[in-house]
Amino acid sequence: MSTNAAAAAEHFLKNETQFHLGFLPTEQSHPLTKGLDKAFERSSAEGLRTLQKADREVLEMAKRVLKSDVFARMVDAGRQTLAKKGRMVFSGCGATGRLSILLESMWREFFKDENADRTASIMTGGDYALVKAVEFFEDYQVFGRKQVAELEMGENDMLIAITEGGETSSVIGTVKEAADRGCAVFLLFNNPADLLRKTLVRCREVIDDPRVTVLDLCCGPMGIAGSTRMQATSSEQLIAGAFLEILAAEITGTTVPDFAEGFEKVLDHLESDAVVNTIAEMLDFEVETYKKGAKITYFAGDYLLDIFTDTTERTPTFMLPPFKNSDDKVSPPSWAFVKDPRFTTRETWANMLHRAPRCLNWTREDYIAMDAEEKIINNPPKIDAEELYRMEVGSEAAPERCASENDAAICIKVAGAEHNAELDKAFAKVSEPFAVKRELVISSNAPDTQLHLLNHMAIKLALNNFSSGTMVRMGRISGNWMSWVNISNKKLVDRAIRLIAELGDLEYPAACLALFESVEEMEKIDWTGKEKPSVVQYTLKRLN
Repeated sequence: MSTNAAAAAEHFLKNETQFHLGFLPTEQSHPLTKGLDKAFERSSAEGLRTLQKADREVLEMAKRVLKSDVFARMVDAGRQTLAKKGRMVFSGCGATGRLSILLESMWREFFKDENADRTASIMTGGDYALVKAVEFFEDYQVFGRKQVAELEMGENDMLIAITEGGETSSVIGTVKEAADRGCAVFLLFNNPADLLRKTLVRCREVIDDPRVTVLDLCCGPMGIAGSTRMQATSSEQLIAGAFLEILAAEITGTTVPDFAEGFEKVLDHLESDAVVNTIAEMLDFEVETYKKGAKITYFAGDYLLDIFTDTTERTPTFMLPPFKNSDDKVSPPSWAFVKDPRFTTRETWANMLHRAPRCLNWTREDYIAMDAEEKIINNPPKIDAEELYRMEVGSEAAPERCASENDAAICIKVAGAEHNAELDKAFAKVSEPFAVKRELVISSNAPDTQLHLLNHMAIKLALNNFSSGTMVRMGRISGNWMSWVNISNKKLVDRAIRLIAELGDLEYPAACLALFESVEEMEKIDWTGKEKPSVVQYTLKRLN
């Protein structure tokens, strides 16, 4: 037994108990999807229907929350914020950070006048984290505080903080700083509030703060254990999106639809035989492409940000090669990538965000002042706007992505989107070098609204289940657990330990030690030219 590994395990067991989260519903295995890998072995359509069972629980939450007094209070606070010419600022980390950017973008896409600036977003790690995870940032409350300060939030502004589990430190930091600055503050999360406040000090501090209003959007475990990018973020997108839709309707004097009823229509449509079979066929095609060692490039227009979000999140969720910039000639290409064929990269970012990128330019001195860990201080991440622009997500040629006879270009559209004709024309041109071309059209089958919320919900649910199903077929999910986990923060360390405990039939302390022993062993291996496995997979193989 390694002394260093034993010390690291003991430290996590004794001193990081605030990150031991197995008691939370969002971190537990869903009983309706326990045999997920076996369902996909039988057929992709059966696997998709298994995943869709968990989406239904979002509907029951929506029926409850949209009629609640606390949701009405949030809408009223939004009215007051708009009346004071303040900003409705969304904050989140990881999936909820990308959601925060999407919510701002939805509003800005519709409002082209002075109302456009009534929204803003805070993504932990800045907008760069939209395309590539910034490791360890979510563990720091002070990072969230600094981002609120840099946005110069004040008493006329409103913060809607979103955290799937309810316990993300950086998001809690935004809550505390915004409250200290006199903002109206709302906190959305997906675990029972009483459970969070009873067990986690950082949660209790904000849940019990009279300046903070909490919305408990609990809808049970995720379809894939711990994958909060799925039902948790879907529920938050539906509720926060409905909040914006209501305010937009009041500004323009239009009728507010029943969003729970509309969401039910979306679910019914996605569960229809025709849609399930279409997505299953595309899923099978993508699996075969990856098994041949080839790559997928998605091309999209009006809903590029939604597709961007799902594709980016596959990297930390399933430990795939991340997006890489145009200067990187060493790293392996990502399995999937996203581009808008109509614009250059800089134009794409402007069109997608409907504003300039909001990136971080923090220095080594900034990290020292915030008491960050040495690994961050000594190697500050490059996450500024220029680094973002090096991700060529526009119409620029991408020869690396179409070098193989099996590399594929897929055009993804939402039925009825405003610029589909322009997208078709541009896709026909940029896809010429690709040997394989495909098209996927998704619809909501629900009445459209000003901010297109139900279209955004439809494409999110379809792509979440599609990409998750692909990863099941690629062996990256065991049962309904993500068995390829990148331990890039303390929450994921805990998740990896629980996964090793369940699949390796160990107690939590023994699984913790086994994990840190594997971490130490893997650091001594030269992975050059080889795919580095998940430390969970490495541990389970070593134990067997």
